Amino acid sequence: MAEAATKSKMNVNFDRIRDQFPVLTQQVKDQPLVYLDNAASSQMPARVADRIDAYHRNEHANVHRGIHTLSQKATDAYESTREKVQQFINAEHKDEIIFTTGTTDSINLVTNSFGDRFIDEGDEILLSEIEHHANIVPWQMIAERKGAEVRVIPVDDNGDIIWDKFVKLLSDRTAILAVGHVSNALGTVHPIKRMITEAHKQDVPVLVDGAQAVPHTPVDVQDLDADFYAFSAHKMCGPTGFGILYGKKKILDEMPPYRGGGDMIDKVFFEETTYNITPHKFEAGTPPIAVGIGFGETISFLNEIGMENIAQYEQELLEYGTAQLESIDGIRIIGTAKEKASVLSFVHQDIHATDIGTILDQQGIAIRTGHHCAQPTMRRFNVSATARASLSFYNNKEDIDRLAAGIKKAISMFE
Repeated sequence: MAEAATKSKMNVNFDRIRDQFPVLTQQVKDQPLVYLDNAASSQMPARVADRIDAYHRNEHANVHRGIHTLSQKATDAYESTREKVQQFINAEHKDEIIFTTGTTDSINLVTNSFGDRFIDEGDEILLSEIEHHANIVPWQMIAERKGAEVRVIPVDDNGDIIWDKFVKLLSDRTAILAVGHVSNALGTVHPIKRMITEAHKQDVPVLVDGAQAVPHTPVDVQDLDADFYAFSAHKMCGPTGFGILYGKKKILDEMPPYRGGGDMIDKVFFEETTYNITPHKFEAGTPPIAVGIGFGETISFLNEIGMENIAQYEQELLEYGTAQLESIDGIRIIGTAKEKASVLSFVHQDIHATDIGTILDQQGIAIRTGHHCAQPTMRRFNVSATARASLSFYNNKEDIDRLAAGIKKAISMFE
């Protein structure tokens, strides 16, 4: 079982941090909840929920252009999140931070705006074989509309990019490389900085789906030299319905607006309309104010813990969990890349993933089963579904022990 107090080597007490998540104290099916579905959506600390509630109770007003006090307070709080995000991912300008409803919305913004301006007939869009559907389907849609072609970078049996084949796929026809930083289905950490460097040798811009990376490791977009980087608040202890698209300002300035409406305009006439500056030209209508303010509180919370500490602690949990699952007869881990984030996808030789997930739920253990919005990944590994336990820094070794015991119980029921 876990030690009484779990600390990182940098003396962060993760048990005390766990206490800040009220949802983790509840009982499910008369058992203490073990929440291991963080790749789908992480839990929220009380202080973030309190900050959202405080906005609704005391500051509720629309943002931008309002001269009354409540509007100014709401605007200041909302826009302070943009500055926090800029610092969190080390963007050069706060104007490079676009607020969206999530990673999917961010990618759709790029496919429609960048794609409309810069993707032409005969161009190629390069994706990896283990992308989330959100980083496949929007590119297919723009490819069909523009007469372009989606090309696929294969991965090996561990889930790692096959480098030589990736390099060969890059060409003067490649309009963009769009790749996940971390696979949600396997936990594979792509060599993203190296991939960006290789793509830039041929002047190929790169979009990175960072939904599964930003919650688990420090991200520096200037160091990566990413052209676009997308992620979601709800996978990093923030609220649902809010996300970020980072883009290099010189590229964003050349892209047309994605949606029309209030706030994204400069001057409107029936004859023509001129548009606002970046990033506001991409943020039409009343934004998700409350959750945007809440996300600012989330970033403050994560900064206080330290993303380096989070990364170190979660790697310790991943190693422990990997050893525990590998010791169970009949279990096979899907995704054994050299570098992984905190995802344990697995199958049993005789029991369907859904049955495992159902039996675990009866024990108060929450995991995800199915294709994880990554059907091509499942086909690559010749499985219809996996059971996926995904970790966060508020998990501990006791959670993993409960998972392992639960899996053993599920297996025993089928013997």
